[in-house]
Amino acid sequence: MSARTSAGETGTARNPGPAPECPEPENPVLRYLRRDRLPHIWCAGCGIGTSVNCFARAVDACGIPLDRLAVVSGIGCTGRVAGYLRLDSFHTTHGRAIPFATGLKLGNPSLKVVVYSGDGDLAAIGGNHLIHAARRNVDLTVICVNNFTYGMTGGQVAPTTPLEAVATTTPYGNLEEPFNLCHLADSAGAVYVARWTTYHVRQLQKSITRALRKRGFSFVEVLSPCPTLYGRRNRVGDGLTMQRIFKERAVVKNGVATRETSFDLRGHGPIPVGDFIDRDRPAFLERYNAHMARVLGDQFVPYGDIGVDEIAEADRFAGPEG
Repeated sequence: MSARTSAGETGTARNPGPAPECPEPENPVLRYLRRDRLPHIWCAGCGIGTSVNCFARAVDACGIPLDRLAVVSGIGCTGRVAGYLRLDSFHTTHGRAIPFATGLKLGNPSLKVVVYSGDGDLAAIGGNHLIHAARRNVDLTVICVNNFTYGMTGGQVAPTTPLEAVATTTPYGNLEEPFNLCHLADSAGAVYVARWTTYHVRQLQKSITRALRKRGFSFVEVLSPCPTLYGRRNRVGDGLTMQRIFKERAVVKNGVATRETSFDLRGHGPIPVGDFIDRDRPAFLERYNAHMARVLGDQFVPYGDIGVDEIAEADRFAGPEG
């Protein structure tokens, strides 16, 4: 074999040519999105889209049939999530996402119902509904994206805005103590309570998965950057800078008492994150059925009983015209 032939063969081995075309794998999140509504309205650096990615992957991990899942949102930047998800979704009035979701769950107990909204919608005008749904232990999963401000309506002070932070309604600094949302949900009776940031995407996805599988009222707080209104006014920096704050200051404290999970976003102390509460107690419908069975005995038919044919029951009450 000549040197020329050997060199040619060696050259061919080193340059095998272009690889055969392979189909590009589809992003697993896309099947959960209404692609005709993209691009979204969220600002560059906002963390809401990241939370949606984690939510979609959690739904995928749970294997929930999409026709058995409903998402309810209120008003605000996070409230727009319902419009981008390819699910049965409701974009409700301000502060009323939880009562809408409660009615939906009680009207069709076989549905998995998720409330997806922001700190202003859920903890301010909707705060009364939040604590009472947790107290009743209604079987809902609540995802609260906390960006420390009212983002969509102009950057007003919110129930989670840190002390001394500047907002359109507090130009000289906020003087009201912010809520610790996890402690609030825990104190009101939620059976699962967790907090993560949009930096902790793997942990957030797993936490939402656990919340979806939990029976009763579960609450997941997602700390998220708002670089346009909160960050700019308070000279925090862009979304990447806020993510760096989450990375450097977050401390995982799984199982810690929620009264010990307060933090000051403007300070330099730790930001506690983790799965704080995971306990069991009867959900609202379980307690209702047990109570009414004791009172009425054999006359009572359990509501939401999986042994009841829902279609047949609906036909029975529909009348001759359907």
